[in-house]
Amino acid sequence: LWVDDLAGLIAGVQMNVLEFHVWGSLRQQPSLPHRMIFDIDPDEGLGFSDVQQAALDIRGILEALGLQSWPLLSGGKGVHVVVPLVPEADWEEVKGFCQDLAELLARTDPSRFVANMSKARRKGRMFLDYLRNGQGATAICPWSTRARGGASCAVPVTWDELPTFKSANTFDVFAAAARAQQPDAWEGYFDVEQTLTDRIRKAVQ
Repeated sequence: LWVDDLAGLIAGVQMNVLEFHVWGSLRQQPSLPHRMIFDIDPDEGLGFSDVQQAALDIRGILEALGLQSWPLLSGGKGVHVVVPLVPEADWEEVKGFCQDLAELLARTDPSRFVANMSKARRKGRMFLDYLRNGQGATAICPWSTRARGGASCAVPVTWDELPTFKSANTFDVFAAAARAQQPDAWEGYFDVEQTLTDRIRKAVQ
């Protein structure tokens, strides 16, 4: 199922769809992902500043590997670090890279990160959800509303402004609508041509 115009979007709303979750691939090329996502999912006891710093740390690692990324306020508790890709690496390679990086952070900074989705193990730490990158897995679509109190939305932001927000659910539907009239926070996202090379994959193993 896909939506490719306003009429389709309105039809979804008429069916009481509040959240739109999308694959990491294009409809025309479902066998190859065109992005990867690091979904930072914090334990309930952590502050949003912990999530912000984690996102910035992941961005720094990706930059050191030669990969550009963009942040998304999820509209819930966390931040998604989104990495556009030329669709060349397959699902197994992309998910494997994300898992390797998550496990590397869990090993080197175990007081902050876990790579296991168990909530018991997450106590006081953040789960780096690499499972969003498996074939058929989905993640919240930028600009989607969330089925949560306060009518929050998932909103793209810039790296410079990420530290200024107080929570991942800063934008409700009205604030998101106003935000959408401003310059694109993800300018250049669709122009980036980057791939997961053997060098990049081996660097986190």
